[in-house]
Amino acid sequence: MKTARAQGVGFRSERGPILIALMLSTGLVAIDSTIVATAVPSIVRDVGGFESFPWLFSAYLLAQAVSVPIYGKLSDMLGRKPIILAGIGLFLLGSVLCGIAWSMPALIAFRALQGLGAGAVLPVSITIAGDIYSLEERAKVQGYLASVWAVSSVVGPSLGGIFSSLGIWRGIFLVNIPLCLLAGWMLFRTLHENVERAKHRVDYAGAALLAVSLGLLILGALQGGQGWAWNSPISIGIFVVGAVLLAVFLMVERRAAEPVLPSWVVSRRLLGTTTLVSFGVGAVMIGLTSYVPTFLEGALDTSPFMAGLALAALTLGWPLSASQAGRFYLRIGFKATALIGISVTVAGLLALALTAATPNVALVAASCFVVGLGLGLVATPTLISAQSSVEWNERGVVTSSNMFARSIGSALGVAVFGAVANAVYATTAGEGAAPAVVAASGAVFLAALVGGILTVAAVLAMPAVKAGASRKDDDGGTGGEPALAEAEDKTR
Repeated sequence: MKTARAQGVGFRSERGPILIALMLSTGLVAIDSTIVATAVPSIVRDVGGFESFPWLFSAYLLAQAVSVPIYGKLSDMLGRKPIILAGIGLFLLGSVLCGIAWSMPALIAFRALQGLGAGAVLPVSITIAGDIYSLEERAKVQGYLASVWAVSSVVGPSLGGIFSSLGIWRGIFLVNIPLCLLAGWMLFRTLHENVERAKHRVDYAGAALLAVSLGLLILGALQGGQGWAWNSPISIGIFVVGAVLLAVFLMVERRAAEPVLPSWVVSRRLLGTTTLVSFGVGAVMIGLTSYVPTFLEGALDTSPFMAGLALAALTLGWPLSASQAGRFYLRIGFKATALIGISVTVAGLLALALTAATPNVALVAASCFVVGLGLGLVATPTLISAQSSVEWNERGVVTSSNMFARSIGSALGVAVFGAVANAVYATTAGEGAAPAVVAASGAVFLAALVGGILTVAAVLAMPAVKAGASRKDDDGGTGGEPALAEAEDKTR
């Protein structure tokens, strides 16, 4: 029987068509995350609803975040192929409906449908890569997938600007149609699974409670201080109801035969610490992506295109280091590699915070590039170590939990950084718009630096295991890395 290792990595290898399909699937989500923002003015002019347009992003992120853990569990029960194809189908349907939307409320609802599709596409794509590639190969494959984000960071805003300037903003959604069809067709033709058919007891109650409780909590974090005041009755009510439902969910999961989010996901030391690291990565990422363009445009009157290019340095550095991460973790281990990465990340954040008072496009771009290099050496080894510590029937849950933690980190990061920025801006607004933007952005970069330093603690708490070590970790669970031969898995 041929192992994954013997087949090679790359577009021309036996698994090349699957890799291309995974990159196309990832590209759907990556481009969508950047293409919509540039078209907002055109959308508002056409369908109205200026006061509601932030929900174009919130509805998408909310639907994506709450559905990720559910899709991860379903992919372990039913297989990866039907779940990712269903996700692509939902994304396709949402894109078509967005393209014909007649009002802002309709467009927001259809964006939520897109988010439900994205919730399956991204984590299951990464899970499939973990299934079909060996431990040595996964970092290189993660580099391929990360490169999609680098390309999308340039292509997305450019396409959005072109469609907007031509007065055909609906094209930003309709362009997804051929991509969805091609990705779905390639996965249908090339991805073959041998899934052990067994009778499963779907945890419907747990899935519903998880979706509603987390939906409320994330909604409160996204809209607090923006849609309503933090101390308003609606804000307090949302958090209270969300917390109560989350507590009920935890009680239901204790009795569920097949819980949608098993307790071992956070109780095992390796999985718990890597989840915390992913949370920190999400917070750092949102701090830069949300405020670097605003910082440059407000402080230096830089064009949106140039500000976007400066931020693109972040997503250029990530795939470069991610593709080389395997060389490090196979030699020195996952924890040591992640420590190097988080150290580089903190250095880049420190440079950004220290130079914020003297805005400079080149310095900001260089700092973002360094942060990207560091994050590639943090996110890749921690994700792969988590994936490699479990069997096939648990890998979907582990991968989706890791991605979910990153989404939660981003959602809470938006809330915290927004509160910091608004507080500083309010106290410095009298000095002028540009100085106030510099002060507020500098405070956010400092807060992101604190987040990076806290992530160092999570990396230090990881168990020091090397690639190829035994599955049994110091907690008696399955937190260590499996032998490299585990690449010969259920999916080929």
